[in-house]
Amino acid sequence: MGLTAREIMESRFFTLTPDMTIREALQVFKRAKEDRGQTVFGLLVTDAERRLIGMLSMYDIFLLLRPKHIHIWGEMSDLDLPGILDAACERVLPVPVGDVMSTELITITPDTHVLHIVDIMIIKHVRRLPVLEDGNLIGIVYLSRVFNHLLERMTG
Repeated sequence: MGLTAREIMESRFFTLTPDMTIREALQVFKRAKEDRGQTVFGLLVTDAERRLIGMLSMYDIFLLLRPKHIHIWGEMSDLDLPGILDAACERVLPVPVGDVMSTELITITPDTHVLHIVDIMIIKHVRRLPVLEDGNLIGIVYLSRVFNHLLERMTG
């Protein structure tokens, strides 16, 4: 049949809830990194019934940290960039995950073929895809897992 999402998905994964703060979410990111032995750049957000409602990525957090008018500042050498960063970090910690998570998600089924997964990841510029079966969240496929499986397949 070929390689499908079911064969490469992570079925054990950390999730966030929309009422968690960014501070709490960052602790979950740290736990996920320790558990997987590699950095996790995005986590799924679920409601009380563990239904998928969003995703929080490090990119979402970067957007919160980035000063709105930084492109206007240009090369101003007199800016206190460490101070600006410290203030931004403090400001984002209490923000609820639900206020910044992405809610327009692309999902796949366990039977989605790896070539279709690669195509979605390329076209949609996504690094992770939630796997749903009958509307239930059962896993997540990470770009790194797809690459590692293809690497093994191509190098024997």
